[in-house]
Amino acid sequence: MATIAPAAPALHDAAPARWSATTRILFRFCLLYFGLYSLLTQIISSLVPLFIEQIPDLSAFWPVRPLVFWTAAHVFQVKTELVYTASGSGDKTFDWVMAFCILVFSLVAASVWSLVARKSPSHPQLYKWFRLLIRICLAGQMFAYGFAKAIPMQMPFPYLNRLVTPYGNFSPMGVLWSSIGSSPAYEIFAGCAELLGGILLMIPRTALLGAMVCLADMTEVFALNMTYDVPVKLFSFHLILMAVILLAPELPRLAAVFALNRPVGASAQPPLFASPRANRIAFVLQLLLLFWLVGANLYAGRNEWYTYGDGRPRSPLYGIWTVEQMTVDGQVRPPLLTDNDRWRRVVFDFVERAQFQRMDDTMASFSAAINPAAQTLSLSKPSDKNWKANFKFERPAQDQLTLDGRMDSHQVHLQLHLVDRSKFMLVSRGFHWIQEYPFNR
Repeated sequence: MATIAPAAPALHDAAPARWSATTRILFRFCLLYFGLYSLLTQIISSLVPLFIEQIPDLSAFWPVRPLVFWTAAHVFQVKTELVYTASGSGDKTFDWVMAFCILVFSLVAASVWSLVARKSPSHPQLYKWFRLLIRICLAGQMFAYGFAKAIPMQMPFPYLNRLVTPYGNFSPMGVLWSSIGSSPAYEIFAGCAELLGGILLMIPRTALLGAMVCLADMTEVFALNMTYDVPVKLFSFHLILMAVILLAPELPRLAAVFALNRPVGASAQPPLFASPRANRIAFVLQLLLLFWLVGANLYAGRNEWYTYGDGRPRSPLYGIWTVEQMTVDGQVRPPLLTDNDRWRRVVFDFVERAQFQRMDDTMASFSAAINPAAQTLSLSKPSDKNWKANFKFERPAQDQLTLDGRMDSHQVHLQLHLVDRSKFMLVSRGFHWIQEYPFNR
C-alpha cells in the first residue's frame, strides 16, 4: 500500500535554504517588474474601487508619462502624439512602450540588486509578501472582469443600431461582443468562472486551486483577444503570467498528481507569520478584503446596469424607425443630394443619443435632446460645434413619427415607421431543448 511522503518542513521552521543564483535573480526581476506593472496600471485601482468616475492610472502622471513619451520618440521613433488615457484600449502605443520601460528598468535594477546582495542566500520574507501581492492583484482583476460579465455589462445584448448593421460591417471585436452579448446566459457563466477564480485566490487554503482556475480563465480570454483583435492582449497576457507565478512553486506537486499519478504531501508554501495568532488575523483581513471587493463591484455593477444595461432609461422615441419619405428643401431627391446623404433609418436608443443610418448602411451618431412635452428634437455633433439640427415631431400613431425642421442649413421633412423589435430573429428565437433539425440562419 502506497504511503504519502511527509510534507517538506515549512520554511519558517528551519533556516532559510539557499536559492540558486538563477532563482535569486529571477525572483528579484519578477518582484520589480510585476510590482511596478501592478502599480502603474488598472490593477492597483481595482483593489480600491471608488464610487465615482474612474481615476486615471498612475502611469498618466509624472515621472512615468514623460519617460514613456521620451522613450517612444527617441528609442522607437514614434512621431505621433501618444494616447495615454481614456481610450478603452489596453494595447495603445503608450502601453507597449511603458511595458518596455518597466522591463528595462527591472532588468537593470535586478542586476544591480544581485551585485549588491551577492551574499544574500534567499529572500523568504519578501517571497511570502510577493505571493500575497500577486494573489490579491490577480483576484482584484478577476472580480472586476467577472462582475462585468456576471452582471452582463461587458458584452451587452446588441443595442438597436447593432440589429440593423449588416454582419459584414462588424469588426472582429464587434462580432465577438455581439455574439456573447446575444447569449447573456453564457456571459454570466463566463463571469461566474472568473469570480470563482478570484474567490478561491483570496482564501489561502484554496489559493492554488484559484490560480489554476484563473490560468484557465485568462488563457481563454487571451485567445479571444488574439483571435478577435480585442485591444487587451498585453494586459490579459500579464494576468496569465501572474497566475503562472503563483503556480510555479507548486509545479512539481502538480506534475506528480496529474502526470505521474503519485501521492504528494501538503504544500510547503510558508505562512505569512510564525505566530498562529498573526496568521489568523491575516486570514480575517483577507476575508474582509474579499467581502469589500465583492460588495464594491456589485455596487458598481448595479449602477452600470441602470446606466448602460437593460435597466437603463430609454429614449422617449425609443425604437428603430424606417424612413418612408424624406424631402430636403421641398424636394424628394435634390440634385446635389447623394445616396450617402440620404437616410434609411433613424435609431433612438439611449436618452441623449440618436443615430441615422445612411443608404450604404453606415451610421451617423448625434447628441440628442428630446423634449416630449414641447415635441422638439435637437441634434448636435460633439466634433463640430457649428453643426446643428432642430426638429418638431409628431406621432400620429404609436408606430408613426414625423420630423420637420432644419438640419445643417437645409429644411428637412421625414416620415418614419416604427420597426417591431421582436421581429428580429436574434431577439425572438430564444432557447429550445428539442430541435428536430438545426436552426442555423
